Amino acid sequence: MTSPPALERLLRRDRIVTLAGVVVLCLLAWAYIVMGAGFGMNAGEMLRVALFPHTDAMRMPVDMDGMSMEMMAPAPAPAPAHWTLALWALTIGMWWAMMIAMMSPAASPTILLYARVHRHAIAGGRSQDRLAPTGAFLLGYLLVWFAFSLGAAALQWMLIHRGVVSPGMSSSQSRWLSAGVLIAAGFYQLSPLKAACLAHCRDPAAFLSRHWRPHAWGAVRLGILHGGFCVGCCWLLMALLFVGGVMNLVWIAALAILVLVEKLMPPGRWIGQAVGLGLIAWGIATLFA
Repeated sequence: MTSPPALERLLRRDRIVTLAGVVVLCLLAWAYIVMGAGFGMNAGEMLRVALFPHTDAMRMPVDMDGMSMEMMAPAPAPAPAHWTLALWALTIGMWWAMMIAMMSPAASPTILLYARVHRHAIAGGRSQDRLAPTGAFLLGYLLVWFAFSLGAAALQWMLIHRGVVSPGMSSSQSRWLSAGVLIAAGFYQLSPLKAACLAHCRDPAAFLSRHWRPHAWGAVRLGILHGGFCVGCCWLLMALLFVGGVMNLVWIAALAILVLVEKLMPPGRWIGQAVGLGLIAWGIATLFA
């Protein structure tokens, strides 16, 4: 009996290959974020600025009784600078890396199930495509989050330009903005639209059976559709980064865990709603503090 071709052996291990690819992609995204996403601040520095935003200081010369001395004074926030093309690219890349790091673990069950269904379609003679569709499905999913990253970067620029978020960590400088985002995110957690989008994400088998399309382009379309439901679930949760700081690793990790719990754990929907009530209370407290 002749040994199967390398491609056939690879297809038999599609689950391992797909899972390894998602894990590597997620780890690369997290590594890029931890290293500072190209902005020159490592994870420790970003965390220090996020937790102790008022410790940054500048030395100002002061003459007291004829003696030259130095005192520490808070460094003023720089005026919004003109964003160059390179800065736009870095900002969009930062958002996209964050979305990949936060969302790919929660999307992995759907990606793995798609790979399995695709393999069965090949075995049953219903598809002649080999490796492309699983990668095409992931590509479609990531393209949706890239589009979201474009919008998030534009919103970040606008908020910095208006002076309501800091130019550095891009964290809120306005209690009205903080309270508004917290309350809006809390109510959205309880909304029927959130529940409808979450239902698609929590039941990948039903999603694939309802929306399945053959061939590579059908896989891209399916990935885009799944990404759209994921954005529908989480877009206001991602807006919370403007409250705690866009590059605040604590907030990024907390939101990633919440998304994972909501989509994969049996009580995830109820935990998400409890978080929504907590966000509303937090927003009200922020508004009247």
